[in-house]
Amino acid sequence: MVPKYKRVLLKLSGEALMGDKSFGFDNAVIAQYAKDIKSIVELGVQVAIVIGGGNIYRGMNEAETGIERAHGDYMGMLATVINGMALQAGLEKIGVYTRLQSAIKMEQIAEPYIRRRAIRHVEKGRVVIFGAGTGNPYFTTDTAGSLRAIEINAEVILKGTRVDGIYTADPEKVPTATKFETITFQECISKNLRVMDMTAFTLCMENQLPIIVFDMNRPNNLLRVVRGEKVGTLVRD
Repeated sequence: MVPKYKRVLLKLSGEALMGDKSFGFDNAVIAQYAKDIKSIVELGVQVAIVIGGGNIYRGMNEAETGIERAHGDYMGMLATVINGMALQAGLEKIGVYTRLQSAIKMEQIAEPYIRRRAIRHVEKGRVVIFGAGTGNPYFTTDTAGSLRAIEINAEVILKGTRVDGIYTADPEKVPTATKFETITFQECISKNLRVMDMTAFTLCMENQLPIIVFDMNRPNNLLRVVRGEKVGTLVRD
């Protein structure tokens, strides 16, 4: 079957890697993610990934921790590299070639982020994992995902979450919340729906880069998305 998308940027949260744990990694989650990613690579889809670091370190209020924001953000960037290494290990264990690129130089464990090299890797069928966010404090991994997707000319951002799309309200708190099949960028803004942080969202809107929000924890959902099936919520112009 011919996939709907040839090149995608998969955005994953660090918290998702915890599974039912309160910290760190759930090996079963990493194994499931790796299997799902392999299924779309075998379909011929070119894949890049940005992953958060919230399972290891989440920026906390400076007044509570005594850690200034910029310093804490750098700690979070290092956490994303650890998560990238964990996902890389899971993928390579099942035979998927990967490259880990970091926005902060750490040559012993990751390539430096170089746009043209990243594009060449995905063209050759390797999965590229982007670590350390943008390399700058005050920017989230959502923003890093939007930026990298635009830089490598991805056709869509696939935002894997633990809910199956965008709702009128938080479905975990409001049982009567209804799901959007498709929604425009402007509607998300007018309804104050927090799909991503505003910097990341604006980047996508200005560059006409669609976003699909879907449940990554349901096996085969990723494959269904790239086949063009109606999974999750599509955000578009």
